[in-house]
Amino acid sequence: MATSGEYRPTSGRVERATGVTDANGNVTFAWPAGTFSVPPVVTVALQGATGFRSHTITANSATATTVNVVGAPVVSLLGIQILAAATPAPSITVHVHAAAP
Repeated sequence: MATSGEYRPTSGRVERATGVTDANGNVTFAWPAGTFSVPPVVTVALQGATGFRSHTITANSATATTVNVVGAPVVSLLGIQILAAATPAPSITVHVHAAAP
């Protein structure tokens, strides 16, 4: 089965930022005025931490992006590892890249 792809270099502006989640697991990145005319394409990476972490972009506009992080500790039950209920994850470092579409 053949695959194909196309490479196109980024032609618009690219911004990157780092932030730390608050007590509710949220972090908001404000983009400099005039950086984007439409909501950017955003990629997210979470930096280290024990247990399972998951993120969601909860708001994205030309001026700001908000990311929410939840976490679940890994619990062993009869030798089987399972995830406990997810709760907001405070103090998690979040890295984002935003590019004009």
